[in-house]
Amino acid sequence: MANPTPRDAIAMIPGRIGSTRLKMKNLALVDGKPMMAHAIRAAVESGAFSRVVVNADHPLFAELAREYGAEFYLRPEALGGSDVKSDDVVLDFMNAHPAEAVAWVNPTSPLQPAAEVRDVVEHFWREGLDSLITVEDKQVHCVVGDTPVNFSLLGKFAQTQDLAPARGFVYSVMMWRTAPFIENMRRTGYAFFTGKVGYFPVGRLSALIIKRAEDLQLADLLARAMRQGLPELQYHRLAETARGEK
Repeated sequence: MANPTPRDAIAMIPGRIGSTRLKMKNLALVDGKPMMAHAIRAAVESGAFSRVVVNADHPLFAELAREYGAEFYLRPEALGGSDVKSDDVVLDFMNAHPAEAVAWVNPTSPLQPAAEVRDVVEHFWREGLDSLITVEDKQVHCVVGDTPVNFSLLGKFAQTQDLAPARGFVYSVMMWRTAPFIENMRRTGYAFFTGKVGYFPVGRLSALIIKRAEDLQLADLLARAMRQGLPELQYHRLAETARGEK
């Protein structure tokens, strides 16, 4: 096994031919390109990785990987089912692709820009993390079940700008140092939250996660609009009157 160079990180683009909620979603088109192609592009253009590798359970993804400038790895058949745990997929990939770190760049966030992928990776190295997951900071009143997370039921209703943001996982990029991940899998059988764990808040576009058909349709509309240029903000004529009164 070759020794990795310092700060050698590989981008792993996961692909699975089956999907329980949205069939073959990795091959669904967003602005004319497969969802997976957007993740490959973001990883390649970020310049943050020594290699970009599609890790899939079906050989047809090899053609897609080559078309968009990535390598291809056909993972073992036993790791292709819907009940397979992500920890095991990452461990298998790490064993097959030695590097100091592996970043899971997720096709389910097709609008994530390359610059943000680079920012995530730089944050990982700068903070000396062992594990990282992207999140969305939502500065709104949040509950889990019926229990408040970032506000109190007592007192006057808090303004949203005064709330501590609740952090929901986005998963657009997840990253781990290889050595502690493998060691933790050996000791405990799990490793997603290994060592020093950090979180990176991403923008609204990256936080659009494709799980259902309506998510895909919305992402497609946004991607097309962004390519054509978003319109300037417009206001009702009464806004001018309100401005004049200030």
